[in-house]
Amino acid sequence: MTDLAPPLSSQRLLAGTDHGQRLNYEQHRATHGDLLLPARKQVHQWRTTMLDQIATAGLTGRGGGGFPTARKLQSGVNGRRRPLMVINVMEGEPAAKKDSVLACFAPHLILDGAEVLATLTHAVSIAVAVARDNPAALHSLELALSERKAARHTPFDVALVAPPGRYVAGEESALAHWLDGARAVPTFRATKPSKLTIKSRPGVIDNAETSADLALIARRGPEWFRSGGLGDACGTTLATLSGNVEEPGVFEVPLGTPLRNVIALARPQGPILGALLGGYGGTFVGPAALDAPYSQSGLRPYGSSPGAGVIVAFDGSSCGVAETARIARWTANESAGQCGPCVFGLPALASELELLANGERVSGIQERILSHLEVINGRGACAHPDGVVRLVRSAFAVFANDFQAHAQGVRCPRAGAPSVLALPENSGEIEWK
Repeated sequence: MTDLAPPLSSQRLLAGTDHGQRLNYEQHRATHGDLLLPARKQVHQWRTTMLDQIATAGLTGRGGGGFPTARKLQSGVNGRRRPLMVINVMEGEPAAKKDSVLACFAPHLILDGAEVLATLTHAVSIAVAVARDNPAALHSLELALSERKAARHTPFDVALVAPPGRYVAGEESALAHWLDGARAVPTFRATKPSKLTIKSRPGVIDNAETSADLALIARRGPEWFRSGGLGDACGTTLATLSGNVEEPGVFEVPLGTPLRNVIALARPQGPILGALLGGYGGTFVGPAALDAPYSQSGLRPYGSSPGAGVIVAFDGSSCGVAETARIARWTANESAGQCGPCVFGLPALASELELLANGERVSGIQERILSHLEVINGRGACAHPDGVVRLVRSAFAVFANDFQAHAQGVRCPRAGAPSVLALPENSGEIEWK
């Protein structure tokens, strides 16, 4: 999926970007109005008010975790040392394009949000991190910084940085490591929650879409933001749709919209039987979930969530076992190689799944796969192997009949069908710095 043009129905985050138009700084201000940050004497009261407004707005992180943004920012606001503010535009999920679309067409909304975050946390500077293999987003943000400088709008030092474009390099601790001059690999799990540190300072890292939402809340207020969602969901969100659809792309939708209606925006090629949600560390869901609200609370009963805003729709023309095996192999090759579950467990799991997908009738193969999942889960140095386990377990549930037929050696005509997944080739030599 290479077409990054936003849809014509854009209303909030992508307002003014109809017909693939990138908003320069002047157009951005004409569309959204000026962002009014507090004078120095008003900062303390503004921080208290703004945090309350973010909490009232119900904004949750749009990078995958879905954690309440106000709670995440509270520690940064109350910290003793001034932090470094980082906007994460890495988007390591191959099936995700939403942050790239935002960076390419509405870069100033991301930068406005960064200024809100930096003012809230009293940050010493801002870094905007974009994967170095994403030249379009890098160019657009570089141009945006130049436009703001020409307009003499430079309240903060902003650096555009380009870490390696690996699947796990955009994870918060991996990004913090890279900014500290180390390899872009996730941190080992601590026994207690630990704060991020960058250059001996606290690090506050937020996703690009979350940052853009904050820019809108600062302008329009929490009630306006909440009104963009349906039911108990708050605001709109960006979703990247692909799979068995005629018009894959990025769509802005009200959170809480029935999943079936969201998928319909991309014009499915046939009746949709299920979907992969959240990304390659997400979950497959079956037909029963299609009428669920596309939100954290709406998808929770199905063991799923919007995650990184990825929706891959399936109509049954491709094999669920084969697609699962492809994801398992790709994610195994993308691991940081820091622990046994990644070095040994994920490749072994991928090999077993490939045997099953290829129709090899091997005694006890399903049991061995399930055993691998038990051994890997919860034992990794980071959350990467757990994400693969979650995805494979959900595949066993949603494609149960397919897995059973493959295990019995029944020939599957769909196993050789073209994949509907966005899976770039893993490079032979992984670049971490």
